[in-house]
Amino acid sequence: MAAKIDYFGAMKQRIHLYAIPYLVLLGLGFLLTLPFSGRAQVPAVHRDPGLASMVAQVSTDSLQQYLEDLVSFGTRHTLSPDEEGRGIEAARQYVLSRFRSFEAGSGGRLRASIDYFQVEPNGRRVDREVRMGNVMATLQGTDPDDDRVFLVSGHIDSRVSDIMNATDDAPGANDDGSGVVALIEMVRILSQQPFPATIVFVAVSGEEQGLIGAAHLARRATEENWNLVAMINNDMIGNSASSGTNLRDNTRLRVFSEGIPLAETEQMAALRRSTNAENDSKSRQLARYIKEVGERYVDQLEIKLIYRNDRFLRGGDHTPFSREGFTAVRLCEMNENYFQQHQDLRMEGGQQYGDLIEHIDYEYLRKNTAVNLAVLASLASAPGVPQEVGVDISGLSNATRLRWKSPENGTARGYYVLMRETSDSMWKRKFYTEALEMELPYSKDNYFFAVQAVGANGAESLPVFPVPVR
Repeated sequence: MAAKIDYFGAMKQRIHLYAIPYLVLLGLGFLLTLPFSGRAQVPAVHRDPGLASMVAQVSTDSLQQYLEDLVSFGTRHTLSPDEEGRGIEAARQYVLSRFRSFEAGSGGRLRASIDYFQVEPNGRRVDREVRMGNVMATLQGTDPDDDRVFLVSGHIDSRVSDIMNATDDAPGANDDGSGVVALIEMVRILSQQPFPATIVFVAVSGEEQGLIGAAHLARRATEENWNLVAMINNDMIGNSASSGTNLRDNTRLRVFSEGIPLAETEQMAALRRSTNAENDSKSRQLARYIKEVGERYVDQLEIKLIYRNDRFLRGGDHTPFSREGFTAVRLCEMNENYFQQHQDLRMEGGQQYGDLIEHIDYEYLRKNTAVNLAVLASLASAPGVPQEVGVDISGLSNATRLRWKSPENGTARGYYVLMRETSDSMWKRKFYTEALEMELPYSKDNYFFAVQAVGANGAESLPVFPVPVR
């Protein structure tokens, strides 16, 4: 039998939640007024103490030290020659050593390595055969029956104005040293904690030469049948000052997500059109999740949903994963600085050009790193998503009935049915149930719905958009 909303019961529960402090302080007479005052829709922020403690450990000092080390290699151009203390291979070995330094404290669950692969010249941005490598740290999940993988990346390579200039200094402090040092800091903190699911941290190579390392890894994930639930790409998350507009903003972070999936089949397209789900792709659900969880745990930061796969006519390392059909998004600073990005180091017309470390806003980088950490910890400790989520269309009704099955991974204590108006970007209401179905007195003509699983620890899975069922 479907769970229905008990408004009288909800009111009694609200009285219980709000009444006790007032009963102690002001007496029973005031208690009688609470059903009315308690109806105010005040957002409640509930932070898991353990996760909040992890977020608090993200350190600007650590991030700065990692970044100073990373830019000291001169250039990290993908085609840079191998030299002691200089070039991309030296930088890869540094990141590998940092990852490995945390293995001892992980209880044997963290393993770091470099996934090397050969790339042939392509007549565009690779002019010779070259060995590339993605530096990977895998934090194995504690549940042997849980094969879920959550992946987070930043790209280790850098460039100057000429994409083929592999010798001049290219510090790449923000693009994308910021993303790489965020990975190192997350490994430091998360490797000390147990999670049922696996988290993979990757400093990918070849981004500037055409997303080569990410494409290699995305193909590998497909060929090896990884149960890759979500991929988060961090590319330029440490600069808070824009060029041209003179804006400085370290209180907002962008998350880019595809609407219509790049890997959409005709069958998927037909379902999307019939359910008007162009804003409810899996990647868009991940973006909403990042906004909700990130803003819950990181103060003084607003996460902006950008309704496109990436910046205008540009790309990032999440895109190869989207092309393979995986759920993937990009995190990026709010305002880019084109005096710094892809520039030769120089002073011209009184303007300093180049991606120098002195332009990094470490407090902004700390907050953006903390968003990643909070989201990954929440996802990896939550049960899997509900299965076979459907909205009943067996008859015409102004109520909406949804049903689903338990997750394949982990154990759900209960479920949230999410609801928003068709014009809303974010889910606006959550209805909790421990049943596998729920009926709500709201029309599916006027609202969108989704279902997410909730673990005993309160961690929530990604939402699942329903399909029509009879």
